[in-house]
Amino acid sequence: MTSRAGSPSPNHALRAVRGTILLVGAGKMGSALLEGWLALGLAPGSLMVIEPDPSATVGALVGKGLRLNPAGKPDDVAALVLAVKPQVAPDVTQTLTSFLGPATVVISIMAGRTLQFLETSFPRAAVVRAMPNTPASIGCGITVAVPNPRISGEQRALVNGLLSAVGGVEWVDDEGLMDAVTALSGSGPAYIFLLAEAMARAGATAGLPPALASTLARATVAGSGELLRRSPLDAASLRENVTSPGGTTAAALEVLMGRNGLQELMTNAIAAAARRSRELAG
Repeated sequence: MTSRAGSPSPNHALRAVRGTILLVGAGKMGSALLEGWLALGLAPGSLMVIEPDPSATVGALVGKGLRLNPAGKPDDVAALVLAVKPQVAPDVTQTLTSFLGPATVVISIMAGRTLQFLETSFPRAAVVRAMPNTPASIGCGITVAVPNPRISGEQRALVNGLLSAVGGVEWVDDEGLMDAVTALSGSGPAYIFLLAEAMARAGATAGLPPALASTLARATVAGSGELLRRSPLDAASLRENVTSPGGTTAAALEVLMGRNGLQELMTNAIAAAARRSRELAG
């Protein structure tokens, strides 16, 4: 079962935070979350970042109150957000247990790291496993989150606010869905970029100057995605609306929707990604 989290709004949930938000890892996704929190009104003074190689942007926030790699450990951590690579997780989590208080919620955006792993690393903690995707860097991501049974309503609202800072959030009860989530939305941006890449190359093969083909492919993918986002119609209906019987689009779709076409390729691709996700989880 999936659900969209309701009120309070992400903005209200973040402004009402009492305590410290501890971000562990400020790479691309961690930095995207950090920027989103600040944009929604979270005060830099309520943030602490642990990052051995901080960017200049993160470093500049120190002058505004952000605590970067501090020697002391706060005793009021409301949320600990793990945004490190899953390969280093066993070593990193060992250093973080002392940051947790009775009300701390742990949020992991590490691919493949299960609730069981997180609960073993942080015994008796409220834990959320989440999978965002890279459009989070422009506030247009989508995140799927699954909690363990220890999470309270207040903690869930806080987590929803933190994750909503970079896009939409969907909640699921079944962690078994997360491998397919990773395969579809987590890895999905790469599929869309490949589509634009393939369209541009095909356009150049058809005779267009490569630069023009690239511009047209990029604008078509971006514009179509925005139309899909805004429209109340589903993807199939939008496809049908642009397809005239016997026309040019129909001729192309006969190839894309034929045997060994796009649907079969995408089904196999997502199955391969989901399989790899299960392998990475051990």
